[in-house]
Amino acid sequence: MLQVSQAFLRHGYGKLTMVELAKECGFTRRALYYYFNSKEEAYRATVRHGNAQGIQLGFEAGERIRRDGGSAVEIISEIMNIRYGTTRRIVQSSPHTVELNAVAFMTSRDIMIEFAISFQDDLERLIISLAEDGLLRLTGALSPKQIAQALADGARGVNQALPPPPLADLSERYRLMCQTILFGSATAPGRDTRSKA
Repeated sequence: MLQVSQAFLRHGYGKLTMVELAKECGFTRRALYYYFNSKEEAYRATVRHGNAQGIQLGFEAGERIRRDGGSAVEIISEIMNIRYGTTRRIVQSSPHTVELNAVAFMTSRDIMIEFAISFQDDLERLIISLAEDGLLRLTGALSPKQIAQALADGARGVNQALPPPPLADLSERYRLMCQTILFGSATAPGRDTRSKA
């Protein structure tokens, strides 16, 4: 999968043929067709693999931070940094970034939705677990499911920010987003109940 991904990053989607993809992977064309029936199928496989790996590695990194005594913000922001940031850093390094993003949404939206739902479910369970362990105190204003949705939406927003944040700033942007969603940055003004006399 790494070789297939690298081929798309080097050549883009439109110009890469199955013959070139086979060469990039060190396969004969026939051997490549054993795994993939088309270029689209190969690309969809890279999207599926990247999402699965990003989620797994993200939660593993979060668990290490948790074992080392990290805060909820540190745990969740590192999960986001691995889950979303790693892919962003890899794709940004390609001269075909815009094309590959567009192709992902055109060919693999169903895969991205499937993994978004799965990730948010995992994130909801993590939030509940962090609250049970005293690393978060939930106010009840939002359910763990709503918090997980806001965090995942926020991370995707960081990735799609315009102008794009420098890659070196992604980690801090995820941390700031997580801190803001978890703990807020403002309160609603109270009504002035003083007499106007």
